Amino acid sequence: MTIFSKIISREIPADIVYEDEHCLAFRDVNAQAPLHVLVIPKRVIPSLVEVDSSDATLLGHLLVTASQLAPKLGYANGFRTVINCGSDGGQTVNHLHVHLLAGRHLGWPPG
Repeated sequence: MTIFSKIISREIPADIVYEDEHCLAFRDVNAQAPLHVLVIPKRVIPSLVEVDSSDATLLGHLLVTASQLAPKLGYANGFRTVINCGSDGGQTVNHLHVHLLAGRHLGWPPG
């Protein structure tokens, strides 16, 4: 069981900013920008490499949710979404999640 599963089940508290039947969004405790929210599916998917075409609707829902949260939380001028995949890609929790970052200039290339 990952830390995200424990947040979904409310075993661990989190600053939840959005929830529906498919996903949960909460503020990252290790924020990398003034707005740093994680949007996670309630169904555990360990990594982006483990999805298939049957997950397309859920993946789309995660991105739509992130895109709607940014302006609702006061960041309509721009934001970045990131999905890290695997240890070399920076993934530290084996539960697929979308980082929503905003509130400062986000340079390129990242990392």
